[in-house]
Amino acid sequence: MNHKKKTTIKDIANVLNISPAAVSKALHDDSRISAKTKKAVRQVAKNLNYQPNHLASALRSGKSHLVGVIVPRTNSNFFSSVIENMEAVLNKEGYNIIITQSNESYKKECDSIDTLLFTQVDGIIASMANETVNLKHYEKIKSKGIPLILFDRGENDLNVDYIGINDYHSSHMIVEHLVKQGCKRIAHIAGFKRTRIFNNRIRGYVDALKKHDLPLDEELLIESNLTIKDGRAKMTQLLELPKRPDAVYVAGDYAALGALQVLNEQNINMPNDIALVGFGNEPFTSMVTPSITSIEQHSAEIGKQAAKTFLEYTKKKSIKQQLNKIILDAELVVRESSSLKK
Repeated sequence: MNHKKKTTIKDIANVLNISPAAVSKALHDDSRISAKTKKAVRQVAKNLNYQPNHLASALRSGKSHLVGVIVPRTNSNFFSSVIENMEAVLNKEGYNIIITQSNESYKKECDSIDTLLFTQVDGIIASMANETVNLKHYEKIKSKGIPLILFDRGENDLNVDYIGINDYHSSHMIVEHLVKQGCKRIAHIAGFKRTRIFNNRIRGYVDALKKHDLPLDEELLIESNLTIKDGRAKMTQLLELPKRPDAVYVAGDYAALGALQVLNEQNINMPNDIALVGFGNEPFTSMVTPSITSIEQHSAEIGKQAAKTFLEYTKKKSIKQQLNKIILDAELVVRESSSLKK
């Protein structure tokens, strides 16, 4: 079986009868190389289908101009929007990104970090998996002096930069809205409280109920992975209670979609019988019937801020990270699923 040999800098040098060092300088736009030589080198490189070895270059220079990005999943508009805006900012400064997804798996997240470190990335921007409790793999990044920026899901104990919204206040906003609609028995399909953002959402929900002297029944607070399947299962569970809720606040839009499907299938009127609120303002929330009230998390700005935070570290001689939070104001987008009851 024949394997096509990969083109090297030496191959380009042989064609042009110049030194490999001159080729390398030309490819890196070194001012000591003439414009004519640079043009010739780039043309030959194109003709020979030359692909630069980023890993070798990183080992030589200590810079790969690559940034690792870890997200729980890429099929979410929130995370894809964060990535798109993050990449736009980084590309302008000569950086490319390597995207990995944990699929909410702690092991996959650990493997992703090992791969990114092996690839000699200059920084890592991450949102933690639901399963993550042990933070040793993130401490490994810090121990190597590589900037670590967390967004959406992060932990204060790591003492690194974090960009997100005020999840506690967002829950308050949702409950306040539902109370104004006349709701008195508000359920919460939550994420797992071991994850800081979901714990904050749960705390906000609980405190807002107390503020309005509303009952907090254990059966109305259900933790889950917040998938569509979870939304369907947990909504069904709530509907089987002897005393149904008159409102359901779901900590993620995909689970809210699952809940909406069940309510529609059972011909339950929203919001007159049960009001529904999601979280994340995914595009489909405005397209389904009824449209779903949700929290806008400003994903584009989170992506830009995460990239800018990393770029600040590229200007510093030494990396000394500490807990530094950029908290954006969330917005409640009110739609048909919870609009004023008549």
